Amino acid sequence: MEQTTLAALSAFALVSSITPGPNNMMLMASGANFGLRRTVPHALGVGIGFTLMIVLVGVGLMGLFDLFPVLNTVLKVVSVAYLLWLAWKIANAAAPTTDGDARGKPMTFVQAMLFQWVNPKAWTMALSAIALYAPDRNVVAVLLVAIVFGIVNLPSTSIWAVMGTALRGWLSSPARLRAFNRTMAALLVGSLALLI
Repeated sequence: MEQTTLAALSAFALVSSITPGPNNMMLMASGANFGLRRTVPHALGVGIGFTLMIVLVGVGLMGLFDLFPVLNTVLKVVSVAYLLWLAWKIANAAAPTTDGDARGKPMTFVQAMLFQWVNPKAWTMALSAIALYAPDRNVVAVLLVAIVFGIVNLPSTSIWAVMGTALRGWLSSPARLRAFNRTMAALLVGSLALLI
């Protein structure tokens, strides 16, 4: 891959990873509700899960979507239903108790990895990255795209968890936390409109 193409790929990875979307909204909400330390597995699951997704999309899954266009519709329906359920959970998240624990639990590493498969933004990013930067689906090119995204994605998405954690003091008021969680849920639902 030429240097200019690699630079373009890196810019694409940065812009698509750091902009708002389901992963980033959920990481910010998790950081605010559970703190950074308890959100780390979630952030790692996003970064590693998405990198793995790019590899699998590039080496074969993209071909299935080409052969069976109905899979796009099925994916959208399942994704929307799951994201609406997650938005409801975020909107109704309990405030932390006095010992700093919350009634709910942050997303686990495995849950965050699996979430990539129903995240419409992740699908859009993966399919676009392969189509633009590894159109022949050569394994070396696919792995290079995945590596670039792996390097760029984790720090980009983790910024959202850090921002959520920074808001924890301000969100110590139950009313402000409730408003924050409902805003994050609304933004998560709103992100669907941009992606579908």
